Amino acid sequence: MDGLTVAVGLIILVGLVGIAVPVLPGLLVVWAAVLLWASQAQTAGGWVVLGIATTLALTGFLLQYLLPGRRMRKAGVTTSTTLAGVALAVVGFFVIPVVGAFLGFALGVYLIERIKLGAHRVAWRSTKHALKGIALSMGIELLTALAIAGTWVIGVVTTT
Repeated sequence: MDGLTVAVGLIILVGLVGIAVPVLPGLLVVWAAVLLWASQAQTAGGWVVLGIATTLALTGFLLQYLLPGRRMRKAGVTTSTTLAGVALAVVGFFVIPVVGAFLGFALGVYLIERIKLGAHRVAWRSTKHALKGIALSMGIELLTALAIAGTWVIGVVTTT
């Protein structure tokens, strides 16, 4: 195993951690690591792995934004509510690193829904749906990144 393979493996691990800890665009980092490996390997197998990784990444990005949004809209969580949650997630991330993003998102959604709807029970229901949507999005991103990482491992084993 050469230094490039080890470095790419470490970058993939950093990308996977970046999915759970929203500091880095994890899926993009994992895909970029495979791109780096394929461009340096310059083999037909490497390009096939990159093609599969690209297809997986694009599918993952698409699903990551379509499925949770659709579920939240069905539950009555509006785009403006989600944007308020994202805005407070950014603030929360800097106030309380890492965990603050999750807390800020939940607080933002809850506050906007409480102002719009007036009742705690309804606002909390919307907040739970929004949090489930975020969990679904992260799950899709993680599974996609793991599929890309697995494809890369198979590529490394079969091309060396």
